[in-house]
Amino acid sequence: MGPLTLTDGEIVLREWTDADVPAMAELFDDPAVAHRTPLASPFDEAAATAYLTMIRRTRADGTRLHLAITRDGGTPLGEVLLGVTSGAIGYAVGAAHRGQGLAHRATRLLTAHAHAVLGLRRVILQIEPDNAASTAVARAAGFRPTGEPPATVRSNGRPHTLLTWAHDAAYAPGATP
Repeated sequence: MGPLTLTDGEIVLREWTDADVPAMAELFDDPAVAHRTPLASPFDEAAATAYLTMIRRTRADGTRLHLAITRDGGTPLGEVLLGVTSGAIGYAVGAAHRGQGLAHRATRLLTAHAHAVLGLRRVILQIEPDNAASTAVARAAGFRPTGEPPATVRSNGRPHTLLTWAHDAAYAPGATP
């Protein structure tokens, strides 16, 4: 299994490297990231190194895929990840890079990969009802609310109520319903 790189001509998703550890600490040591994700807080270089170890383990065992969001394959601006068995996508974009369409472009790109290459019929996002930014990402990436009952998970000391949004392969661009 070689390194994975995905691009849509505007962004490049690539695997994380050892050289990215300082950037990971800068991107993810953010109260907004701690509030919405299960990432450690504070997220320092030790946390980034442990996270990179987990990323490599889950990539090797085929259960998850974590990719750095970049403009050109260089400096990480955020992350998009896919739980291969659950079909769940998650993302985090560094505070300095929010509002540039990175999350929805990365979500769209990884969703297309999940459908076309990994053969997943359904890809999901789980979003808190008050997370307007992620709701906008979901809509822009072609996801639809499922109407399924909310799920509740506990992370970073608080409960998160999550609504499920889905993207089915039948709705993928160019797919035949």
